[in-house]
Amino acid sequence: MADRIIRFGVIGLSRGFVLSRAMFADPRVALVAAADPRPEARGAFEAEFGGQTYPDAEALLADPAVEAVYIASPHGLHAAQAIAAANAGRHILVEKPMALSRDDARAMRAAATAADVILQVGPSHGYDPPVAAAADLIAGGAYGRLRMLTLMTFTDFLDRPRTPEERAAGVVLSQAAHQVDIAMRLAGAEVRSVRARVMGEAAGAYQAMLTFEGGASAQLTYSGHGRYDTDALMHWVGEVGQARSAADYGAARARLAAGDEAALKRGRAYGSGPPAEFQRVGHEHFGFVLASCERADLRPTPHAVEIYGDTREVVPVPPTAVPRQGVIDEFWTAVVDGRPPRHGGAWGEANLAACLAIIQSSEEGREVALGGTR
Repeated sequence: MADRIIRFGVIGLSRGFVLSRAMFADPRVALVAAADPRPEARGAFEAEFGGQTYPDAEALLADPAVEAVYIASPHGLHAAQAIAAANAGRHILVEKPMALSRDDARAMRAAATAADVILQVGPSHGYDPPVAAAADLIAGGAYGRLRMLTLMTFTDFLDRPRTPEERAAGVVLSQAAHQVDIAMRLAGAEVRSVRARVMGEAAGAYQAMLTFEGGASAQLTYSGHGRYDTDALMHWVGEVGQARSAADYGAARARLAAGDEAALKRGRAYGSGPPAEFQRVGHEHFGFVLASCERADLRPTPHAVEIYGDTREVVPVPPTAVPRQGVIDEFWTAVVDGRPPRHGGAWGEANLAACLAIIQSSEEGREVALGGTR
């Protein structure tokens, strides 16, 4: 069934869609519809993709041409929209975090199970090809058991235009979701305990110690305050694989200081101008990652997996045909071949649980133990 095409409708032509639209160039999927309250976004979608557009998700879900939905709306809408999609018999790809509470995540999983539809969470950086390649090397056992993970990401996240609601929410649910996903992918297990501290203006930074089933641990460090940039450690390849330069330092902060934040935010939205295009020079990434096994340390980079054992080895990771192809690989295989997605509802809930535990641990000043999601 290699010629099988999954027909997608997009719910929310937001910044998430701007960054992910390129993955729909994969020939196994087609964008046939979109829902967004903004007329300019709907017009841009019609011009670019030729699909039908609607002002709300309810109307889109009534369209018989839509077989699956990509939910890229604000986080607080994910649960209701995913449950409505499941009740309408549509397969679901939902942006991270899948929900804002574990109760909502469980309700999404239950609705998808009852309707016998696929529920997959993504995109996130756990799908990045160098991370997947490193995970396969670890799982193969040649370097012994995984003992320790070190993840460090410094960005200008808070210097990019944000709504007041986004600033009030802090960075954990939107950004720790990436680091937790990478750590879970490399460990091949769910998080069992979290000790963390969230700090900084707009809760813009955190450190967390995670332990996993099987005994591995992970140290996560993140700052969105726009000072040091870990792209410097990633050969000046940016988070979405674009070319970066040390000369970019402070550019986002300068734009924010000189302009109206609300206007700048609108200007980044889909439909506000020509769609953003990126000159990709490497794979997407989320900063520095080092996986320490018994006999080697493995470091995913934008181009390879570097292996530091008795000798140093570099395993190239070739570019994919389209960005974020791994997301489509997993979704297409789940829908067409019936193979449960790795990043399914249970995975998404486990990721969310760890992120919520980071917040809880910081607030309560204690280690938080987690139960499983199975």
